[in-house]
Amino acid sequence: MLQAVFFDLDGTLLPMDNDYFIQVYFKLLAKAAAQWGYTNTDKLIQAVWTGVKAMIGNQGLCTNEEAFWNSFCALMGPDCKKDLPLFDRFYETDFHQAKEVTFPAPLARKAVETARQKAQKIVLASNPVFPIQGTRTRMSWIGLTPEDFDHVTHYGNSRFCKPNPAYYRDLLDRFGLDASQCLMIGNDAHEDIEAAAELGIKGYWLTDYAINRKDLTLTCPQGNYEELVTFLESL
Repeated sequence: MLQAVFFDLDGTLLPMDNDYFIQVYFKLLAKAAAQWGYTNTDKLIQAVWTGVKAMIGNQGLCTNEEAFWNSFCALMGPDCKKDLPLFDRFYETDFHQAKEVTFPAPLARKAVETARQKAQKIVLASNPVFPIQGTRTRMSWIGLTPEDFDHVTHYGNSRFCKPNPAYYRDLLDRFGLDASQCLMIGNDAHEDIEAAAELGIKGYWLTDYAINRKDLTLTCPQGNYEELVTFLESL
C-alpha cells in the first residue's frame, strides 16, 4: 500500500481548458468587485496577477494568503484587506457560474475512492493560490468535498506553490512521508509530474487535458481517465 496519493484538481479531477477558465473567472470577479468599489477593472486584474506571482515566488517566509494580500494591498491600498469577507463570499456564490466552462468528470470520484483503497492518505494537491472557499466550490462541481481527502492545500495553509519542489517537500514533511511511497496524479507535465519527481515522488500523467509547456518527455505511467482508474486498481 502506498503512503499517499496526491491529486491535482484543475485539469485533472476537474477537467477544463485552463486559459479559458481564467478568462471567465476574472470576468466574474471583476463584475462582483465593481459592486464593492473596485471599478478600475484593469488595475484589479493587475493586482490579482501580482498577488498570484507573489504566491508562486513565495519561499516559505509566510503563508500564500499573506503573500497574496500583502502584494494585492500594496497596489490597491492598505484598506482593501477589510474586503476579504467579500472576496470569500464571491467564491461561495458568483464563482459557481464558472462551472459552465468546465467539463463533467464521471470518473473523478471513482479515482479518489480507488486511491483511498490503495493508500494510507489521499491529498488534494491543488496549486494553493485560491482560498479554501474557492477550492471547495471547484470541488463541488465534480461531487467532491474537502472531507473526501485527508488534506487539501489552499492559500491559507501553504507556504509554497507549484512548480517549486518545496511545495511537495512541505507535504512530505507534514505527514512524515517517504517520497518513494507516494504518487502524484496530474495533467501538468512540469508542475505536477516533473516537480514532484525531483523529490522522488512517482507520477501518473493524465493526458485528457494535458499541459506540457516545456515539451517534456515523460516516462511515467500515463493515460486518460479510464486508464487512470485501471492503473489505480492495479496497485
